[in-house]
Amino acid sequence: MESGLLAPVIPATPGPAAELDRLGDEIAELSAHLDAATAHLLDLIREFDARGGWNSGFRSCAAWLSWRVGLDPGAARERVRVARALGTLPRLAQALARGELSYAKVRALTRVATPETEERLLGVGRAGTAEHVERIVRGWRRVDAKAEARETARRHTSRALHVYQDEDGMVVLRGRLAPEVGALLVQALAAAREALYQQRRASDVSAETSLGGVSAETPPLAQQQADALALVAETALHRGIDPGAPGERYQVVVHVDAPALADPEAPGQSVLEDGTRVSAETSRRLGCDASRVVMRHAPDGQVVEVGARTRTVPPALRRALQHRDRGCRFPGCGLPFGQGHHLRHWAHGGPTTLSNLALLCRRHHRAVHEEGYQVDRQPDGELRFRRPDGRLLPAVPPAAAIPADPVQALRARHEAQGLSIHPRTAMPGWLAEPLDVGYAIDVLHPLAAG
Repeated sequence: MESGLLAPVIPATPGPAAELDRLGDEIAELSAHLDAATAHLLDLIREFDARGGWNSGFRSCAAWLSWRVGLDPGAARERVRVARALGTLPRLAQALARGELSYAKVRALTRVATPETEERLLGVGRAGTAEHVERIVRGWRRVDAKAEARETARRHTSRALHVYQDEDGMVVLRGRLAPEVGALLVQALAAAREALYQQRRASDVSAETSLGGVSAETPPLAQQQADALALVAETALHRGIDPGAPGERYQVVVHVDAPALADPEAPGQSVLEDGTRVSAETSRRLGCDASRVVMRHAPDGQVVEVGARTRTVPPALRRALQHRDRGCRFPGCGLPFGQGHHLRHWAHGGPTTLSNLALLCRRHHRAVHEEGYQVDRQPDGELRFRRPDGRLLPAVPPAAAIPADPVQALRARHEAQGLSIHPRTAMPGWLAEPLDVGYAIDVLHPLAAG
């Protein structure tokens, strides 16, 4: 017979499973906080990019991010891409800002989302895991690629150029060109118009200096285009259709007097082959790492001596420069190929030696010569760069100040913004059913039926 006494109830100590659940919840909650903070970071990047805050010697906003924040170049480019995309995708941006979608999901969705498809893709992000989103995005892009291929083929077959003679004898042109061919034609016409403009300008100057000369009026743009097309045709027939060797096609010849090269205030010419004037500083930049031919002139301007063409930076020295610098030395750049920059120009007596050279990409070589940036070598051999206003541009920027407890500061910031973030904020609605990507694309993509 039972005694009827009740055993005391002892509270159970939380087991390992409960402790791990708590730890998992904390991870999920903090991850959602980080995604919400990432949304704010992308907003800042988008504004900084749009306002050109990176344009202080850097090639792009991504290059500035790589230098200032320490992102690798690929991740920096992706941050800028996503930031720009979210500027036109407010629903995805809001979901990230509330911690409801992870940055990984948003990054994938912005590869294909448009304002028209954003709503349905947002549903994909909320319902599926990051892997599901990636698979659907890959399928979506395949449909996009097929549609683009069909459009490209359609445009290609529609190319045409009709040339016929009108009743009054004028030749009429009407056509459709592929985009890249059209761009080539537009560039050729622009170059031809510029050449004709220079010819007219020279003729006007000659007419104005002659007795009773009157300069001609500039013809309308349509007539300029017609004249430019004639010049393009004449040039092609005169020189042959073969565009020539690349080395000659892309050669730029600059004629510069030694005094003007050494001192921009000194008299003397600094002109391109066609007579277009360039600044002495541009000539110094081009002369840093190029072929050089010294020509001596008599007082009447006649050429009396022409030296052999030599490289400013000989091949052996260039190899040593490339091996030492390993790319552009401008802070935050690092492009693998560049031009040899004379820290003290040879026109000022600077030697063409390894210690007087630094490798700079084309963009930053121009920045140093023509945009006011300065570079010199310190006694310890390190290069020191300065902005146009004289401020130092360090190779490694100073670290940003952070609070003593950054996690608590992040939580407090989001609470102040009214965000309610908890362990299930970003949990997808997936119920473990298998994913049929083909069916999902057929239902979601507006062009899938095609």
